[in-house]
Amino acid sequence: MANKIRFHLDEHVGHAIANGLRQREIDVTTTVDVGLRTLSDDEQMAYIVREKRTLVTCDAGFLARSAEGQTHFGIVYYPSNRRSIGEVVNFPNPGL
Repeated sequence: MANKIRFHLDEHVGHAIANGLRQREIDVTTTVDVGLRTLSDDEQMAYIVREKRTLVTCDAGFLARSAEGQTHFGIVYYPSNRRSIGEVVNFPNPGL
């Protein structure tokens, strides 16, 4: 069986996106689901690295961390209010 990307949605990403991904049988956790909501970005990144998950975020601060050399397993960034829930859930095939 091929390895699949496991995603983690930060607290700025709507829960509807998590639900849509789960309906497509995509392995996804959320900041709220795993009890990280009030924790720092450092603690968020530690979780993501420990669990080998790709971060999905609208927070450009995580891109800055990446540019500074922060270790991670991938960051999917999209500006909030520029993509519908369907566009995010169906990426990379937004026409589906």
